[in-house]
Order: sequence, then C-alpha cells, then structure tokens
Amino acid sequence: MVVDELAPDEADRLFHALADRTRRDIVVRVIERECSVSELARGYEMSFAAVQKHVAVLEKAGLVVKTRRGREALVGPDVDTIARGARLLRGYEDLWRGRVARMDALLDPPTD
Repeated sequence: MVVDELAPDEADRLFHALADRTRRDIVVRVIERECSVSELARGYEMSFAAVQKHVAVLEKAGLVVKTRRGREALVGPDVDTIARGARLLRGYEDLWRGRVARMDALLDPPTD
C-alpha cells in the first residue's frame, strides 16, 4: 500500500503543476537560487504575466513559496512538498517492485 502523505486533491495539484515543462523548469531554477518573478520571466520567451500565472499554479500546488524582501517578492522552493511528492512516487515504485518480485517468485521453478 502506498503511504500517501498528500491528500488526493494535493496530489492532483502537484502533478498537474509538474505536467508543464515551463513549470518544471521554474521549480529547478528556484531550487538552485531564489528568484523574483521578473528574473524568472527574463528566462522565457513569454510575457511576464504568463510567467506569473505559472508561478501561481506552482504556489497553489505548494511547490514554491513567495517571500517578501523589501519591494521584491522572491520565489523559492517548498522543499517539504517536493519531498512529499517524491515519497509518493517512491511508494508507487515500491508497489511495482513488490509486484515484479511476486511474479519472479511465481515463475521460478520449485527447488526440490
């Protein structure tokens, strides 16, 4: 059984957010270094508003957090949520590996 620390709605938001290439890239960039939305926007061929919307989706999913520093809002990772998502995926991997092990055991000839 997968121990799901994420409520179903949280998992849906997390994986929906990560389904987009730009959002995955934003997560990587803010893990490397906190950035303002303006800094993030300079790295993409899209409007500031479009990048802002991507950040909002990531923030709603709990993957990033915004913190105020003076007049700037910096975007950084929410490592806790990222770790919870990774644990959920590892749980699915463990289920799969268990299934493969059971199939191997069924297919192995008995040793008498």
